[in-house]
Amino acid sequence: MRSNTQSVEQQESTAERSSWRSLLHEFRPTLQLALPLVFAEIGWMSMGIVDTIMVGRLPNSAVAIGAVSLGQGLYYTTAIFGSGLLLGMDTLVSHAFGRNDLDDARHSLINSVVLAVLLTPLLVGIVALWPLLMRHFGISGELLREMDPFVTALNWSTLPLLMYFALRRYLQAVNVVKPITFALISANVVNVIGNWVFIYGHWGVRAYGVPGSGWSTCLARLYMAAVLVAALLYNRVRLRLFATRLRVDFRRIARLLALGFPAATQILLEAGVFSTVTAICGKLGPSPIAGHQIALNAAAFTYMMPLGIASAAAVRVGHALGRGDRRGAWRAGWAAILFGAILMAAAGVVFISIPERIAHVYTSDVEVIRVAVMLLYIGAAFELFDGLQTVATGALRGLGDTRTPAVVNLLAYWVIGLPLGWELCFRFHWGAAGLWIGLCLGLILVGSTLVLVWERRINAAATAQSA
Repeated sequence: MRSNTQSVEQQESTAERSSWRSLLHEFRPTLQLALPLVFAEIGWMSMGIVDTIMVGRLPNSAVAIGAVSLGQGLYYTTAIFGSGLLLGMDTLVSHAFGRNDLDDARHSLINSVVLAVLLTPLLVGIVALWPLLMRHFGISGELLREMDPFVTALNWSTLPLLMYFALRRYLQAVNVVKPITFALISANVVNVIGNWVFIYGHWGVRAYGVPGSGWSTCLARLYMAAVLVAALLYNRVRLRLFATRLRVDFRRIARLLALGFPAATQILLEAGVFSTVTAICGKLGPSPIAGHQIALNAAAFTYMMPLGIASAAAVRVGHALGRGDRRGAWRAGWAAILFGAILMAAAGVVFISIPERIAHVYTSDVEVIRVAVMLLYIGAAFELFDGLQTVATGALRGLGDTRTPAVVNLLAYWVIGLPLGWELCFRFHWGAAGLWIGLCLGLILVGSTLVLVWERRINAAATAQSA
């Protein structure tokens, strides 16, 4: 009897070691896919950071930074929701590519482009209403005077942004990732030159100030979409792009929306809570919102790392499920989650170590720096959990579960985190720090919960395959 028990224990120990070895082997292909996407996400975020830095050199830096902060937050709340409606591509295309069905993957691409075109007028109309709503919200007039034309300029970039997003989801799901990285890195060069020309007035162009940054971003997004169109055409033979007749399929569009709407809702809930906090900080005055924007830029920059890894997780998990390898999906998801956790823990250490240096990159205003440093210390506490929740969301998307992250975000941010932050900000007079403490608690809850959900779902799937 004892020998039988020892045999079972040895088998379990061997299986456990084998699982960990296979997980370590999974790191390499995950990194190969994730790193270009991480650089792409960093390139995406860098455009916003460059905009903030360059308008921060204008005479009234606190107002300029605050206007860009508020305008970017409000625009992205709407535009990224629309982009999120296309996230069903991660599931449909990666599963199709995993089973080597290139025609089905192409069919999803065509209908995602149609969906992007249909969404554009709706999103443009919603964005146009934001400045009017902000006037009723009590935002200071000096911020709104700069923000209004900035948002108008951004609004012209909505269609190329959605087209870029649709093409990107398809290309990364079929393992064509280098053009995505190139598009975003080179778009930063376009944006820097555009900012230099339109903000300060060069090459015969008059100085537009803050709105010039919006026009520069619009130009950069047109460029990004054009690069991905070129990449798609370059790979047209390998991907069987024109092998059969292209057709609009409203059932496929409905399937994309069925997967994308919960994912878009999750993004809206997450981005919306940060935009709401930004709007609340706008009520506190120019210095608090400028300090908030600096800390938020830093946190958003580091967030790009797990966001890129999350895209890789969705693709790798989807490929494995497409070929019927559920244990492979387990390895792919956990390798990505661990990778994201390591990077974000390191980012938290950086926030604690050099907060003043980070703030000085944006401004020399002493009061703005003081607020930013305080918020960076709070941000350091949620970096690890931000990494966990982001990558776990991507892994769950690869499984086809886009609803659970939306529900968890709703409860953690809007039912718990934001009300707590409001109380700490106004009732206890902690200002922007109180709002950030509420966000921190929300992120801790979201990260912990989604990792547990992933573990439960993927273990159930792997067990079902073994049975």
